[in-house]
Amino acid sequence: MLSNVWQTVTLNCFALSQWREVSVLHRLLSFARTWRQGSVLLQWGEAIALGIVAILFALAPYVPTSLIGVLLIACSAFWLLLTLTDNAGEGLTPIHLVVITYWGVMVLATALSPVRGAAIAGLIKLTLNVLLFLLMARVLRRPRLRTTLITVYLLTSLIVSVFGLRQWFFGADALATWVDPTSNLAGTTRVYSFLGNPNLLAGYLIPAVMLSGAAIFAWPRWTPKLLAVLALLVNMACLVLTFSRGGWLGFVAAGFTLLVLLVQFWSLRFNTFWQRWAIPVLLGGSAAFLFFSIAALDPLRDRFMSIFAGRSDSSNNFRINVWMAVIDMIKARPILGIGPGNDAFNQVYPLFQRPRYTALSAYSIFLEIAVEAGLIGLACFIWLLTVTFGQGWRRLQQLRETQSTQAYWLMAAIATMIGMLVHGLVDTIWFRPQVSTLWWLMLAIVASYYQSHQQSFERHQAALDQA
Repeated sequence: MLSNVWQTVTLNCFALSQWREVSVLHRLLSFARTWRQGSVLLQWGEAIALGIVAILFALAPYVPTSLIGVLLIACSAFWLLLTLTDNAGEGLTPIHLVVITYWGVMVLATALSPVRGAAIAGLIKLTLNVLLFLLMARVLRRPRLRTTLITVYLLTSLIVSVFGLRQWFFGADALATWVDPTSNLAGTTRVYSFLGNPNLLAGYLIPAVMLSGAAIFAWPRWTPKLLAVLALLVNMACLVLTFSRGGWLGFVAAGFTLLVLLVQFWSLRFNTFWQRWAIPVLLGGSAAFLFFSIAALDPLRDRFMSIFAGRSDSSNNFRINVWMAVIDMIKARPILGIGPGNDAFNQVYPLFQRPRYTALSAYSIFLEIAVEAGLIGLACFIWLLTVTFGQGWRRLQQLRETQSTQAYWLMAAIATMIGMLVHGLVDTIWFRPQVSTLWWLMLAIVASYYQSHQQSFERHQAALDQA
């Protein structure tokens, strides 16, 4: 019974291929598919799409958000061109269906928003991110293109981290009050590299750490592997030196998840002893490493302990007051919220804020979604996470049977999503395209691994024939 419910919730039994057979749009667009067959340019469509997306991720840390918006529009337009000329339902996954449903809820929330003009601006930004996801999920189905895009991001993040380490050694001006001035860390440098904010930099580097860790095993030959080790160490060091407590929590959650997935993936090679004790040893070793790291380094210990300081820490006190006001906002419009985007939030929040506690966001992803789209939107977002993790785990177990090296990117994407969600519990950095595009990249990586039941059956039959 529970298994059937889980299969239904995660859409494992949904027959997406049947859509083409009953689609009127599929028949109406037959002329576009005929035109594409004769187009020299569109024969390289996915490679061109990869180039546009790669430029987006290569420039994101350095350029204004307006230019990132232009690149997102280019990605959206190219996705539309490819999709109108493609086979109906090509590459469609259960994750796509829930993403579209989530977007639909946001459209409804925008239509009913008390600040509709501001909500439309937020909806446009969300739409561009969703279209970017659709393009990436399509392109990344090819393992070579998937590896190429991840490599572009990792090389970019390495430059970002090196510049962040330079700030640590040579100093950097704080662009805002990022540390409680009464704490022992009042004079500590918090690196922010090209992103201008240490919390934003931490959110940007969580995927970099996980993917560089996966690259050690996924990249062939020793030279790329050594580069992956270097990227892992530099990215981890820079992330720690942001002194972002939310980033640290996300890093620990993502790192632990990746280690567990790696052990589970490799367990087929273990003897009986390690199959039983690998996870307990991993738990104990991770806990001991964290304990001694925090105990040995004074700045790390002081910053970590401030997480539990409650209202006595100014940053904690600020967030608590914002959260209380946000909860009042949710109570005022619990069904579909106020509409998407920080512009809508900034117009409504002053009506509920506590005196002297102005805020640009809810400082929590889950509260932000509940404010924007109400409990319906929050439920849809949780459904999206359930389907994504369910599909990711199912595909990972299939790759585990063959010990495919492509599984490492999937493990890193799943771990990154968990880390970004944990970071998102206490911070809202997804409004910044440098980080929001990475979230949709992780979602696209998981979606790109999807195999229909027909594909799984054909793969199983091919394996039997080879045997």
